[in-house]
Amino acid sequence: MIRKLLVANRGEIARRIFRTCRSLGIETVAVFEEKTDLHVREADAAVAIGSFLAADEIIEAARRSGAGAVHPGYGFLSENAPFARAVEAAGLIWIGPAPDAIEAMGDKIRAKKLVAAAGVPVLDGAETFPLLIKAAAGGGGRGMRVVTEPGTLRSELAAASAEAQSAFGDGTVFTEPYLPTARHVEVQVLGDEHGRLWVLGDRDCSVQRRHQKIIEEAPAPLLATETREALHRHARAAAEAVDYRGAGTVEFLVEGDRIFFLEMNTRLQVEHPVTEAVTGLDLVAWQLAIAEGRELPAEPPALTGHAIEVRLYAEDPAAGFAPQTGRLRAFDFEVPGVRVDSGVEAGSTVGVRYDAMLSKIVSYGEDRASAIRLLADALRRGRLHGLTTNLALLRAILADDDFVAGRVDTALLDRRLAAWTSAGEDHAVRKAALAAAAGSAVRTATSAGVQGRIPVAWRNVPSQERVRSFRYGAERLDVTYAARGGRITSSWLPGVSVESVDGDQVVLDDHGVRETFRVTVVDGGADVHGPAGAFDLHAVPKFTDPAENLAPGSLLASMPGLVVALHVAEGDQVAAGAPIVVLEAMKMQQTLTAPADGVVASLSVVVGKQVAAGEVLAVIAAAPADAAAAPADAAAAPADAAAAPADAATAGAADAIAGPAGSETA
Repeated sequence: MIRKLLVANRGEIARRIFRTCRSLGIETVAVFEEKTDLHVREADAAVAIGSFLAADEIIEAARRSGAGAVHPGYGFLSENAPFARAVEAAGLIWIGPAPDAIEAMGDKIRAKKLVAAAGVPVLDGAETFPLLIKAAAGGGGRGMRVVTEPGTLRSELAAASAEAQSAFGDGTVFTEPYLPTARHVEVQVLGDEHGRLWVLGDRDCSVQRRHQKIIEEAPAPLLATETREALHRHARAAAEAVDYRGAGTVEFLVEGDRIFFLEMNTRLQVEHPVTEAVTGLDLVAWQLAIAEGRELPAEPPALTGHAIEVRLYAEDPAAGFAPQTGRLRAFDFEVPGVRVDSGVEAGSTVGVRYDAMLSKIVSYGEDRASAIRLLADALRRGRLHGLTTNLALLRAILADDDFVAGRVDTALLDRRLAAWTSAGEDHAVRKAALAAAAGSAVRTATSAGVQGRIPVAWRNVPSQERVRSFRYGAERLDVTYAARGGRITSSWLPGVSVESVDGDQVVLDDHGVRETFRVTVVDGGADVHGPAGAFDLHAVPKFTDPAENLAPGSLLASMPGLVVALHVAEGDQVAAGAPIVVLEAMKMQQTLTAPADGVVASLSVVVGKQVAAGEVLAVIAAAPADAAAAPADAAAAPADAAAAPADAATAGAADAIAGPAGSETA
């Protein structure tokens, strides 16, 4: 019997497992790199470690704390067979599948051969374009690249290998055909040590960015009965091929009625809550029970209703999903009828060391329409301020006609991203900005030392229009307002007026419809929450900061991150598009390229330097008129030092085992 459990993970993952342990009366032990992490204070005991990838430190922490079992969560060492073996060798209970099963399915090339022998369909052929480069040792979108032209294959292989090496300690990658409009559907399995295996329905995970899931739902919509039954049959065959024990997920690509094995994740998935919602099971509780030797009942529970999960990320969708860092001023999505699994709270600081996911928000309804409506309402009512996130994007997806109809595939987000991140919320944003301007003006006036009781522009006689400027994302909002007949009105937003300002409550009248906004004035802007949701508005200073007068050709950091590679030196000639600097944040790498032909006039970073978003990394000056153009090969190919040897990095890319394209995520 498990009496004390160490969770070899952090954040929302650890908190989720602790919640089940508390319900079962199991003591909990946390491990941490930073003692301020939220999961640390929720555990019964906590032990500091140097790294979540240090297996020996984690096992020693279990020994010192008296824990008799180790749960790996998902991510980090959760699919590391040597770690599982080391846990068992130390006399501890391993919460997960047998190490041999982890090893068999962890190598994606070997896994395809294994399941193909069991009759599970895989996709053959790896030399047609487009193709997908994937990391053999891990997933989560890391080490993945789509290649559409043969000429870019070599450089993309090197970049994918470098990212895989950084994320998983193994730079081996392989290629497979890319099916851009297939669906990503997965099947949850649960097996015990007595040979009983449950298939617990399916999930659709097709809405993805950068090959990482952002919306998952159970069951998968619009699947033909024959296709669904085939998916479950193939998932069972794949699990039985490795005598699977514990919770696992078999992932597929589905194109029409064609099914192709993608991979098997030998752990609990991020999206497991949607399966819990439609089955009524606690999958973590069953993981623990199976590890204790308990037997599954003869039949799994029937599936009822529909569940949808969204992943809330600290990232900017309009800037290529660049990771965002900073402090959360507000974070509250605890609304009736939804489940929130979160690793942060108001006051938490988000850095670049870990994954960008802040929270999972899950709804359940008697049918899909009910689940969508409930989740959309939760995202509208939730309060989140202090960081740029994908919250507005998630709201837009849930309102999209294609998504609502269930017409989803892995390329849907790429096709619709411009619409989902553009003018859809313009009127709502403008009203939020007007509320912020009114709230800020009154706050400024009431805090003034002279005539502090007379709000700015709040008079019964007409006044001249004033201007207050904000920035929302990349958009500048110049809000004009003036007193008109006892109200603040705005020529910038005709038909909308400010009816009252009382503390942090601003009431607007939009063509006869009253709406209430909560406005919190903060340094540099205002946090606004209204009927359409939460908005962070950043004040634009009246006078230009001299630091913003950048030299022409300045190359700015697109995200906060670590400089992991430099491809040039000062004085080098470069062509437009040539790689200059590689940044890494949250285990994702991004290559910044030369904006135009020129000469590297200055280089202000070195490998290993941490940089902030917007920081000047280099300046590419116009080349002298008589300067020779940069050699094409030097501009197009990354430096040899940054690229892994082609043969070792690709596991023989030309001869790689062919398989389905798609995405692997935590």
